[in-house]
Amino acid sequence: MLDWSNYTQADETLIWQGRPAPRCFTFRRWRRALFGILLLIVSCWWQYAGYKLMEQQGTALVWSFVPLPFVALSLHLSIGQLLLARVEWERVFYAMTSRQILVQCGIRRTKIIAIPLNTLCYQCLYPLGEHLGNLYIEADKRRLMLCCIEHPHELYGRLRVIIDKNITAENCEIRH
Repeated sequence: MLDWSNYTQADETLIWQGRPAPRCFTFRRWRRALFGILLLIVSCWWQYAGYKLMEQQGTALVWSFVPLPFVALSLHLSIGQLLLARVEWERVFYAMTSRQILVQCGIRRTKIIAIPLNTLCYQCLYPLGEHLGNLYIEADKRRLMLCCIEHPHELYGRLRVIIDKNITAENCEIRH
């Protein structure tokens, strides 16, 4: 796990830490990848048809070059986003301390997102399986999704107590 001491104060204790499940995090946008595969098939056919038309007419037609951006886009949607998600997974870590929730993420540059616990107002657990889920958190006007957490009920239960205290102390509005 990650050493969070650079992002916490001396009297702050680490309560929970985790990271996303690798397959879940990589394939969390599988519908977009499926659409990308369909778009790749159509754009490759379009590219092939434009190339054959160019060969028959002997000149460089626009129709042979127009599909190139669609081929590139569909490659990104089908394969590229899965590869980028896998690379990003290496740098994604979650933690909860006695004062804040910390998230490290990013592909090229890692960034740290810190949300103080006393600003939490709402959470929602989206189960993905018996021991896997996404945890959505709202704090003031900030929103954060902790994707693909293994055993999310542990963190959900701890945050529920904190959010109930915040609502009782009127630190946030009650959400309907």
